[in-house]
Amino acid sequence: MRRLVTGLALLAALSGCSRKEQRSVEPATPAPVDSAAKADAPGAILLLSADTRGYLGPCGCSENMRGGIARAASQVKEARKGALPVLYVDGGDSLFGEPKLKPEQVPQEERKAKALAEAMKGMGLTVRATGELDDARGAGFRQGLGLPELEPGGVKVLAAGARKVGVVSAADAAGLKQAATKARAGGAAFVVGLFHGTVQEAQQAVSTPELGVDLVLATHTASEFDGEENKLVRDAVPIVALQSKGRSLLRVDLAYGAKPGHFTLQKTAEDSEREASSIERRLALMDKEINLPGISPDRKQLLQQKREELVARRQTLLTAPVAAAGEGDSFSVRFVPLESTLPSDPAAQAVVNTYDADVGKMNLEWAKAHGQDCPAPEKGQAAFVGNTACAECHAESFPVWEASKHHHAWKTLEDVGKQFHLNCTGCHVTGWEKPGGVCRLDKVAGRENVGCESCHGPGSLHAEDPSADNIVARPGQDMCVTCHNRENSPHFDFATYVPRILGPGHGQPLTVKPKP
Repeated sequence: MRRLVTGLALLAALSGCSRKEQRSVEPATPAPVDSAAKADAPGAILLLSADTRGYLGPCGCSENMRGGIARAASQVKEARKGALPVLYVDGGDSLFGEPKLKPEQVPQEERKAKALAEAMKGMGLTVRATGELDDARGAGFRQGLGLPELEPGGVKVLAAGARKVGVVSAADAAGLKQAATKARAGGAAFVVGLFHGTVQEAQQAVSTPELGVDLVLATHTASEFDGEENKLVRDAVPIVALQSKGRSLLRVDLAYGAKPGHFTLQKTAEDSEREASSIERRLALMDKEINLPGISPDRKQLLQQKREELVARRQTLLTAPVAAAGEGDSFSVRFVPLESTLPSDPAAQAVVNTYDADVGKMNLEWAKAHGQDCPAPEKGQAAFVGNTACAECHAESFPVWEASKHHHAWKTLEDVGKQFHLNCTGCHVTGWEKPGGVCRLDKVAGRENVGCESCHGPGSLHAEDPSADNIVARPGQDMCVTCHNRENSPHFDFATYVPRILGPGHGQPLTVKPKP
């Protein structure tokens, strides 16, 4: 079979880990008010993160991607401008994304963990729990970062204006109860449980009588998809879970009444919650349209303007001061999505920029010194041969491919200096880390971009003996979503994207026969 239908949409929107999002950067913020001046404050603000999984920021493969330590830092510093004390707490599993690293990942991931730790210190991190992802490089490495840690079963009692707040860490109901008892004995009026388990496991834990905590943050997810949404379960003890990968913060506002006592979850903010939820749904619809291939620039600009207005409106709802409900102590919980139009803290952004500048050089140096070529394919299996071999028989397909974003995938990384970032390379190089492909950053020459074999599979057998049986003639959706996954391309729709990379000679009949 001499027609090779090259490329079905691996990267139509994945221009990549590549496209640099527009980032508004706020001016430098003044130093926080001295804590002594807030000693009698009638409330406090807790800002919590968890399950960041080693993400300094979103990859930038799609428009309006949430997240980023610099945006989180801006929220913390903005809150500290107010009259109430602010405690920033991390629930753990933040330093790394995998419990075990391959040798080639170590330089990059260690450098990233150090950058995260530096940014957290700059944010005035009060305390953080630890999870198994934090120990990907061992407890010694983790402890060497100098973060204020809370080991499993640990207790930390913190001044928070006119009351004290207890932060406890545990992985089961018994651990929560024991730690909460210690926190109460230390004077804590409000206790947050950092629970290293899923929401479902937390629900079982809070059914324990007299658990002693006022709020549980479930910091662990059972699967990749479990971390896609913020969750609030209004149980006997409220349970919350954050979007993974640093895409949202949790804001807890404590309001102290005239009569100290048990904290109750406020219901007066339900109208604001409903409006914020309505805005969330509208933003999701806008994002889907903004990310459509071929959207007109004018329409896109209009939607982006409206989107920015909605984000600002919701941000006002999420950060408005909360007063005490009645004479007793109360609290409210609000999720703060770190949208792309929110400002970034300059100091934290500088940490990220330095990391970006360092890590590509480190990875390239490692590859030159220690890199190993990919193993050869097993006997009878195809190897990768590159686009030149494909063009010998399928020259009519190349004008369509050359006009697509697939053809420019490597340049999109070069434009932002991320061509040697291991998180991005796999979807911008043909045959990355596959038998007969390329496994070294210093040997990608000739395999850059999303080429024919990215979609149709390795082509050596087909080049030697063209046949419909030894090539993927019409790749399907399963092939595309290896890169167009929910993280990189959350709005990907196979039927919508495919027409963008088809044309005469490439999936469609030629209108004019090519010259011999």
